[in-house]
Amino acid sequence: MQRNKKEQKQNKPAKAIAATTPRINKDKVRKFLLGSKEKQGLIKPLCIYALLICIGFIYLNPILHMISTSFMGLDDLLDSSINWIPSKFQLANYTQAAASMDFWASFGKSIILAGVPTICNMISCSIIGYGLARFEFPGKKLVFGIIILTFILPSQVTMIPTYVMYSNMGILGTLLPFVFPPLLGMGINAPIFILIFWQFFRQVPKALIEAAQIDGAGYFKSFFRISLPSAAPAFITVGLFSFVWYWNESYLTKMYVSGVMTESGWTSLVIQLSKFADNYNAYATSSASSGAASLNEAINMSGTMLSILPLLLMYFVLQRYFVESIDRTGITGE
Repeated sequence: MQRNKKEQKQNKPAKAIAATTPRINKDKVRKFLLGSKEKQGLIKPLCIYALLICIGFIYLNPILHMISTSFMGLDDLLDSSINWIPSKFQLANYTQAAASMDFWASFGKSIILAGVPTICNMISCSIIGYGLARFEFPGKKLVFGIIILTFILPSQVTMIPTYVMYSNMGILGTLLPFVFPPLLGMGINAPIFILIFWQFFRQVPKALIEAAQIDGAGYFKSFFRISLPSAAPAFITVGLFSFVWYWNESYLTKMYVSGVMTESGWTSLVIQLSKFADNYNAYATSSASSGAASLNEAINMSGTMLSILPLLLMYFVLQRYFVESIDRTGITGE
C-alpha cells in the first residue's frame, strides 16, 4: 500500500502540482509598489528620500569638510591619506583664529549690527503689511508696484546716490545707515517682509476686526490687540531672514558703517573674516613667542566656522518654530 501511494505521488500531474504552489498576485505587487487610494506605495517615498539625501549631501558636504579640516594639524593637511578624520584634533586652531578675529568684541558688534535693523524691519514692515491688507485706498496697486520694483531694482544702482546722501547727512561710520532704511520699510530685502506680513494679515478673519470696532476699538487698538498677537509666525520668519541677511552683509557694512572712507569702531565677524589673513599675520607676529602657527587652511576654516557658528546655533534652537512659521505665513506661495 505504501508503495502504491508513492507511485501515485510520483505520477501526479504537473498541473496539479502547479496549482498547489503559491502564485504571486500582480495586483498586490502593484499596490505595494505604486500604492492605492488608501495607502501610499513604496516607490514614491523611496524617490522622495533619495532626492532629499542628495540635496542634503550637497549642502552638508562643504560644512562637514570645513569642520573636519578646521581640526587638522599641518601634518594632516600635508598627508594625502587623511581626508575626513584628523589624526589629532587641534583645538588650538580655534583659539588662535578667535584671538586674531577678536571674537567676542566682534560678536557683540555683529549682534547689534544685525539685531537693531531686524527689529526696525519687523516694526515697519508689519505696519505697512497690515495697512495694505486691511485698507482700500486710491493708488494701492501703484504702491504694490513700487514695492516690487524696489526689490527687483539692483542695489548697485542706488548705492552711489545713497552714499552721497548719507555723507551729506553726516551719518557715515555710525549705525544710523542701518537704522533709517528699515524704519521706513526700505531695509535689506524689506519688500519680501512686507509681502509676508500682507499675506498673513489677509488671513486674519475680518469678523474679528469688525467685532472689535463695534466694541469701540480703533484702528491702532485692533492692530495691537487682535492682529499682532496672532502674527507670531510672521515675526519669526521675518526676524530670522532679516537677521541672517544683515549678519552676512559685508559690502554695505564696509561702505556705510565700518568706515571705508571714515574712521569707525564698528565691525562684525564677517568683516573680520574678510580681513582674516592680515589680522592673523599681525597676531602671529605679536604672539610668536607663544607658539602661534603660520596661517594654513585649517586655521582659515576655523575662522570661517566661527563666523557662521552663531547662525547655526540659532537655527538649531529655532528650527521648529521657523518651519511652522514658514508653513503658516505661506511664504512658498501655497
